[in-house]
Amino acid sequence: MEFTTEFLIFASIVIFFSALVQATIGFGFPMIATPILAMVTDMKTAVIYVAIPTLLLNISALIVEKNFFQIVKKFYLLAIFAMIGSAIGTQILIYSNSEIFKLLLAISILFYLFSQKLSFSMPWVEKKKILSTVIFGLSAGIIGGLTNVMALVLIIYSLESKHTKREIIQSSNLCFMFGKIIQIILFTYHGSFTQEILELSLYNLLIVLICIVIGLKLRNKIKEDNYNKVIKGFLFIMALALIYQTLI
Repeated sequence: MEFTTEFLIFASIVIFFSALVQATIGFGFPMIATPILAMVTDMKTAVIYVAIPTLLLNISALIVEKNFFQIVKKFYLLAIFAMIGSAIGTQILIYSNSEIFKLLLAISILFYLFSQKLSFSMPWVEKKKILSTVIFGLSAGIIGGLTNVMALVLIIYSLESKHTKREIIQSSNLCFMFGKIIQIILFTYHGSFTQEILELSLYNLLIVLICIVIGLKLRNKIKEDNYNKVIKGFLFIMALALIYQTLI
Protein backbone atom coordinates (compact mmCIF):
# COMPACT_ATOMS: atom_id res chain seq x y z
CA MET A 1 0.00 0.00 0.00
CA GLU A 2 1.23 3.50 -0.82
CA PHE A 3 0.32 6.63 1.09
CA THR A 4 0.06 10.11 -0.43
CA THR A 5 1.44 13.17 1.31
CA GLU A 6 -2.09 14.45 1.83
CA PHE A 7 -3.12 11.22 3.56
CA LEU A 8 -0.07 11.26 5.85
CA ILE A 9 -0.75 14.86 6.93
CA PHE A 10 -4.42 14.08 7.52
CA ALA A 11 -3.57 10.85 9.39
CA SER A 12 -1.06 12.65 11.61
CA ILE A 13 -3.73 15.15 12.68
CA VAL A 14 -6.16 12.29 13.36
CA ILE A 15 -3.57 10.37 15.38
CA PHE A 16 -2.75 13.47 17.44
CA PHE A 17 -6.38 14.31 18.21
CA SER A 18 -7.37 10.70 19.01
CA ALA A 19 -4.30 10.01 21.13
CA LEU A 20 -4.86 13.22 23.10
CA VAL A 21 -8.42 12.11 23.90
CA GLN A 22 -7.23 8.68 25.08
CA ALA A 23 -4.38 10.12 27.15
CA THR A 24 -6.79 12.55 28.81
CA ILE A 25 -9.78 10.33 29.65
CA GLY A 26 -8.24 6.82 29.51
CA PHE A 27 -9.87 5.43 26.36
CA GLY A 28 -11.15 6.44 22.91
CA PHE A 29 -8.17 6.35 20.53
CA PRO A 30 -9.17 3.45 18.23
CA MET A 31 -12.87 4.37 18.39
CA ILE A 32 -12.11 7.86 17.09
CA ALA A 33 -9.12 7.27 14.81
CA THR A 34 -10.43 4.20 12.97
CA PRO A 35 -13.72 5.61 11.60
CA ILE A 36 -12.08 8.87 10.50
CA LEU A 37 -9.29 7.06 8.65
CA ALA A 38 -11.78 4.53 7.25
CA MET A 39 -13.55 7.42 5.53
CA VAL A 40 -10.49 8.07 3.33
CA THR A 41 -9.17 4.51 2.96
CA ASP A 42 -10.31 0.90 3.38
CA MET A 43 -11.06 -0.74 6.74
CA LYS A 44 -8.01 -3.01 6.79
CA THR A 45 -5.61 -0.12 6.14
CA ALA A 46 -7.24 1.98 8.85
CA VAL A 47 -6.91 -0.85 11.40
CA ILE A 48 -3.28 -1.59 10.46
CA TYR A 49 -2.32 2.10 10.53
CA VAL A 50 -3.39 2.58 14.15
CA ALA A 51 -2.41 -0.86 15.50
CA ILE A 52 0.99 -0.04 17.01
CA PRO A 53 0.01 3.41 18.39
CA THR A 54 -3.05 1.77 19.98
CA LEU A 55 -0.86 -0.82 21.69
CA LEU A 56 1.42 1.89 23.12
CA LEU A 57 -1.56 3.85 24.47
CA ASN A 58 -3.05 0.72 26.07
CA ILE A 59 0.25 -0.13 27.75
CA SER A 60 0.73 3.45 29.00
CA ALA A 61 -2.84 3.53 30.37
CA LEU A 62 -2.18 0.34 32.34
CA ILE A 63 1.19 1.60 33.61
CA VAL A 64 -0.46 4.79 34.90
CA GLU A 65 -2.77 2.60 37.02
CA LYS A 66 0.33 1.29 38.88
CA ASN A 67 -1.27 -2.06 39.72
CA PHE A 68 -0.72 -3.94 36.46
CA PHE A 69 -0.44 -7.43 37.96
CA GLN A 70 -3.63 -7.00 39.98
CA ILE A 71 -5.43 -5.91 36.80
CA VAL A 72 -4.12 -8.97 34.94
CA LYS A 73 -5.14 -11.27 37.79
CA LYS A 74 -8.66 -9.88 37.82
CA PHE A 75 -9.34 -9.68 34.08
CA TYR A 76 -6.94 -12.17 32.47
CA LEU A 77 -9.70 -14.60 31.43
CA LEU A 78 -11.67 -11.85 29.70
CA ALA A 79 -8.48 -10.64 27.99
CA ILE A 80 -7.53 -14.15 26.79
CA PHE A 81 -10.89 -14.71 25.13
CA ALA A 82 -10.76 -11.18 23.70
CA MET A 83 -7.39 -12.11 22.20
CA ILE A 84 -8.84 -15.31 20.68
CA GLY A 85 -11.77 -13.33 19.27
CA SER A 86 -9.42 -10.68 17.93
CA ALA A 87 -7.44 -13.37 16.11
CA ILE A 88 -10.66 -14.61 14.49
CA GLY A 89 -11.79 -11.11 13.53
CA THR A 90 -8.37 -10.18 12.15
CA GLN A 91 -8.25 -13.30 9.98
CA ILE A 92 -11.66 -12.42 8.55
CA LEU A 93 -10.49 -8.84 7.90
CA ILE A 94 -7.33 -10.03 6.15
CA TYR A 95 -9.10 -12.44 3.82
CA SER A 96 -12.38 -10.55 3.36
CA ASN A 97 -11.48 -6.86 3.47
CA SER A 98 -14.85 -5.38 2.55
CA GLU A 99 -16.61 -2.03 2.61
CA ILE A 100 -19.32 -3.71 4.69
CA PHE A 101 -16.96 -3.54 7.68
CA LYS A 102 -17.30 0.24 7.58
CA LEU A 103 -21.03 -0.22 8.05
CA LEU A 104 -20.37 -2.64 10.92
CA LEU A 105 -18.07 -0.05 12.47
CA ALA A 106 -20.75 2.65 12.17
CA ILE A 107 -23.43 0.40 13.72
CA SER A 108 -21.05 -0.52 16.54
CA ILE A 109 -20.41 3.14 17.33
CA LEU A 110 -24.12 3.99 17.27
CA PHE A 111 -24.89 1.03 19.52
CA TYR A 112 -22.20 2.20 21.93
CA LEU A 113 -23.60 5.74 21.98
CA PHE A 114 -27.18 4.62 22.69
CA SER A 115 -26.51 1.51 24.80
CA GLN A 116 -26.58 3.38 28.11
CA LYS A 117 -30.01 4.86 27.26
CA LEU A 118 -31.54 1.49 26.44
CA SER A 119 -33.45 -0.07 29.32
CA PHE A 120 -32.30 -3.63 28.94
CA SER A 121 -30.59 -5.81 31.50
CA MET A 122 -28.84 -9.15 31.48
CA PRO A 123 -28.92 -10.58 35.02
CA TRP A 124 -27.31 -13.81 33.81
CA VAL A 125 -24.01 -11.95 33.36
CA GLU A 126 -23.46 -11.83 37.12
CA LYS A 127 -24.99 -15.24 37.79
CA LYS A 128 -22.92 -17.08 35.17
CA LYS A 129 -19.63 -15.23 35.34
CA ILE A 130 -17.44 -17.69 33.43
CA LEU A 131 -19.97 -18.11 30.61
CA SER A 132 -20.51 -14.37 30.31
CA THR A 133 -16.74 -13.78 30.32
CA VAL A 134 -16.29 -16.24 27.45
CA ILE A 135 -19.20 -14.84 25.40
CA PHE A 136 -18.38 -11.18 25.89
CA GLY A 137 -14.63 -11.72 25.57
CA LEU A 138 -14.97 -13.55 22.24
CA SER A 139 -17.58 -11.08 20.95
CA ALA A 140 -15.47 -8.07 21.90
CA GLY A 141 -12.41 -9.62 20.29
CA ILE A 142 -14.12 -10.47 17.00
CA ILE A 143 -15.69 -7.01 16.67
CA GLY A 144 -12.38 -5.45 17.73
CA GLY A 145 -10.47 -7.48 15.15
CA LEU A 146 -12.86 -6.40 12.40
CA THR A 147 -13.49 -2.77 13.34
CA ASN A 148 -11.12 -1.75 16.18
CA VAL A 149 -14.16 -0.95 18.36
CA MET A 150 -13.88 -3.55 21.10
CA ALA A 151 -14.93 -1.13 23.82
CA LEU A 152 -18.68 -1.18 23.22
CA VAL A 153 -19.04 -4.90 24.08
CA LEU A 154 -16.67 -4.58 27.04
CA ILE A 155 -18.58 -1.59 28.43
CA ILE A 156 -21.89 -3.48 28.28
CA TYR A 157 -20.22 -6.43 30.03
CA SER A 158 -18.69 -4.16 32.69
CA LEU A 159 -21.94 -2.32 33.36
CA GLU A 160 -23.84 -5.61 33.78
CA SER A 161 -21.02 -6.89 36.01
CA LYS A 162 -21.31 -3.73 38.17
CA HIS A 163 -17.71 -2.72 37.55
CA THR A 164 -16.50 0.70 38.64
CA LYS A 165 -15.46 3.30 36.06
CA ARG A 166 -11.82 2.58 36.87
CA GLU A 167 -12.34 -1.15 36.36
CA ILE A 168 -14.03 -0.47 33.00
CA ILE A 169 -10.97 1.47 31.82
CA GLN A 170 -8.59 -1.16 33.20
CA SER A 171 -10.35 -4.16 31.66
CA SER A 172 -10.82 -2.40 28.30
CA ASN A 173 -7.15 -1.46 28.03
CA LEU A 174 -6.00 -4.95 29.06
CA CYS A 175 -8.26 -6.61 26.48
CA PHE A 176 -7.18 -4.16 23.81
CA MET A 177 -3.53 -4.81 24.65
CA PHE A 178 -3.95 -8.59 24.30
CA GLY A 179 -6.02 -8.13 21.14
CA LYS A 180 -3.53 -5.75 19.53
CA ILE A 181 -0.59 -8.03 20.26
CA ILE A 182 -2.17 -10.98 18.42
CA GLN A 183 -3.44 -8.67 15.67
CA ILE A 184 0.02 -7.24 15.03
CA ILE A 185 1.48 -10.78 14.98
CA LEU A 186 -1.11 -11.90 12.40
CA PHE A 187 -0.72 -8.81 10.23
CA THR A 188 3.06 -9.32 10.28
CA TYR A 189 2.72 -13.02 9.43
CA HIS A 190 0.51 -12.23 6.42
CA GLY A 191 2.84 -9.48 5.20
CA SER A 192 0.43 -6.64 5.88
CA PHE A 193 3.02 -4.73 7.93
CA THR A 194 5.30 -3.37 5.22
CA GLN A 195 8.49 -1.45 5.91
CA GLU A 196 6.62 1.76 5.13
CA ILE A 197 3.95 0.95 7.71
CA LEU A 198 6.60 0.20 10.34
CA GLU A 199 8.42 3.47 9.62
CA LEU A 200 5.15 5.42 9.81
CA SER A 201 4.26 3.63 13.05
CA LEU A 202 7.52 4.82 14.63
CA TYR A 203 6.66 8.37 13.54
CA ASN A 204 3.14 7.98 14.95
CA LEU A 205 4.59 6.72 18.23
CA LEU A 206 6.37 10.06 18.66
CA ILE A 207 3.03 11.85 18.20
CA VAL A 208 1.42 9.50 20.72
CA LEU A 209 4.19 10.03 23.29
CA ILE A 210 3.72 13.81 23.05
CA CYS A 211 -0.04 13.36 23.52
CA ILE A 212 0.50 11.13 26.57
CA VAL A 213 2.56 13.86 28.24
CA ILE A 214 0.00 16.56 27.39
CA GLY A 215 -2.99 14.35 28.25
CA LEU A 216 -1.72 13.43 31.70
CA LYS A 217 -1.42 17.13 32.51
CA LEU A 218 -4.91 17.86 31.18
CA ARG A 219 -6.57 14.88 32.88
CA ASN A 220 -7.45 16.70 36.09
CA LYS A 221 -8.22 20.05 34.47
CA ILE A 222 -10.98 19.16 32.03
CA LYS A 223 -14.55 18.56 33.12
CA GLU A 224 -15.16 15.00 31.99
CA ASP A 225 -18.92 15.33 31.44
CA ASN A 226 -18.53 18.18 28.93
CA TYR A 227 -15.60 16.42 27.27
CA ASN A 228 -17.55 13.19 26.84
CA LYS A 229 -20.51 15.02 25.29
CA VAL A 230 -18.28 16.57 22.64
CA ILE A 231 -16.61 13.23 21.85
CA LYS A 232 -19.96 11.39 21.65
CA GLY A 233 -21.36 14.04 19.33
CA PHE A 234 -18.30 13.75 17.14
CA LEU A 235 -18.57 9.93 17.03
CA PHE A 236 -22.25 10.19 16.09
CA ILE A 237 -21.39 12.37 13.08
CA MET A 238 -18.61 9.96 12.05
CA ALA A 239 -20.98 6.98 12.25
CA LEU A 240 -23.56 8.71 10.03
CA ALA A 241 -20.85 9.67 7.54
CA LEU A 242 -19.62 6.05 7.36
CA ILE A 243 -23.15 4.78 6.79
CA TYR A 244 -23.64 7.32 3.99
CA GLN A 245 -20.26 6.43 2.44
CA THR A 246 -21.02 2.69 2.53
CA LEU A 247 -24.58 2.81 1.20
CA ILE A 248 -24.35 5.56 -1.40
